Amino acid sequence: MAHHQQIGSRVMLICPPYHSHLQAFDALACALRARGHQVRSLTQPGPPPDTGRGLRHEVRIGAARTDALCRSGPAQIARFRPDLILGDQTEPAAGLLARHLGVPMVSIACALPFDAEPTLPLPFLGWSPVSSPRAIERLKTARRIAQWVMGPQSRVITAWSAAWGLGDRRDFTDCVSDLMTLSQTAPGFDHPRPFGGHRIRYTGLFCPPLAGPFPDDIRPDPDRPLIYVSLGTLQGHRLALLSRIARACTRAGAQVLVTHGGALTPDQARRIPATWVRDFVPQRAILTRADLCVTHGGLNTAMECLEQGVPMLALPLTNDQPGVAARIVASGTGLRLTPAFAIETRILAALRRLLADRTFRDRAHRFARQSAAWPRAAGAVDLIETLLPSHGRSDELAHGTQGRDRKAVVDP
Repeated sequence: MAHHQQIGSRVMLICPPYHSHLQAFDALACALRARGHQVRSLTQPGPPPDTGRGLRHEVRIGAARTDALCRSGPAQIARFRPDLILGDQTEPAAGLLARHLGVPMVSIACALPFDAEPTLPLPFLGWSPVSSPRAIERLKTARRIAQWVMGPQSRVITAWSAAWGLGDRRDFTDCVSDLMTLSQTAPGFDHPRPFGGHRIRYTGLFCPPLAGPFPDDIRPDPDRPLIYVSLGTLQGHRLALLSRIARACTRAGAQVLVTHGGALTPDQARRIPATWVRDFVPQRAILTRADLCVTHGGLNTAMECLEQGVPMLALPLTNDQPGVAARIVASGTGLRLTPAFAIETRILAALRRLLADRTFRDRAHRFARQSAAWPRAAGAVDLIETLLPSHGRSDELAHGTQGRDRKAVVDP
């Protein structure tokens, strides 16, 4: 027992190969190791997301990754004998493996939480919360449609759930933890969750708010607004949209910095009529001086804007971005436009409103003032440790549950 106390507990991390998700898990791993815990990652290598191949391709890749983890995971987990699993909500294998092996799990929401809430739409929908029975039925229908769209992934989840006797599970929501979800969302940003909100702990971004140096080759005029434009690391190829945004920013009297994440050629980048165009910049450093951010609605960017009190114009493109945009509007920290209908004049009108109405900045500043108290990775580990054993570890995982891990054979 004394030896167990010395080495701490064993924690296994299960995360898909998405850059921002891996960064979040790295921050948790560092914080856990600093407390004396042993940490090991269970990952299934895969290609980085390729938005040019479309949603169906991404779903098939995700389904194959989940299937592979369910095949190989039981033996690897049994060898490590973890006390707890930390599972990314966008990798359903985490929840399936934890339930199959009887290991407690904490869900990690690097995007908006997928936890069930009858009055809330799924994260990829930009709808507002509902209350009427008819509207709640509409949300149930939307979830069934989502399961159909995510067919290959749903079939993998269903097959392994049946093989392992886990009941009827079909989607990400069915695989989240029953114990606790740690969400990188800032406290107070999410929609109210009267049904399941007690299981969610809002920590803010796990990574520390280190801004880094401001680029020497970008010298904003302090007498003019600075608008920062980023569609994230996966959507920077949208040259026409970035150009429309840049023109609208200039017409609004602002300086504009556009980043494209390396998705454009130098010739394409030169065609954007912005004050500065870069592939990458230290985003947190830029936001310390920005008056406004035009964003795709990625959760990381939204939270970094709130850290600095920067209001946002969200143009959500995919994944949970419509849900993030809905919360930006609901929190009063910005506006949203549908990209397909975001003509230059509409973008210009939204920018002018955001620059002229101090209410948006005041509400964003409220989050900035609170950000010093966000729990982040250290607070997340405090919560994780409430579920770790205070003494000896059971070795039950070494027995009795193996041999079933190859029953489900699914061709996604």
